[in-house]
Amino acid sequence: MNDACIFCRIVAGSIPATVVASNEQALAFKDLHPQAPVHVLVIPRRHVASLATADDPAELGAVMALAAQVARDAGLPASGYRVVTNIGNDGGQTVGHLHLHVLGGRAFSWPPG
Repeated sequence: MNDACIFCRIVAGSIPATVVASNEQALAFKDLHPQAPVHVLVIPRRHVASLATADDPAELGAVMALAAQVARDAGLPASGYRVVTNIGNDGGQTVGHLHLHVLGGRAFSWPPG
């Protein structure tokens, strides 16, 4: 755990979050500033700075599997949804802990930004 990391503190329970799902290696909770009707963040429980530094295939699989579960539980597969991770400053990463955004409930355009 990284005591300075807000997501590590959510995992530890010292900062509240609206948890929607979890597994042994990952946690999913509602985004505080949703960009879609469904906007859930899925994070590894262990501190991993970003996808660029991720090194555990089983952990990454657990994070992806939880993202898919979140989408199914929200009823998103029928209409489609987006799963996004931002990496580094130029990629738009604002929290230095790997996280996936599960977004759905509205149509998205391409390119995204």
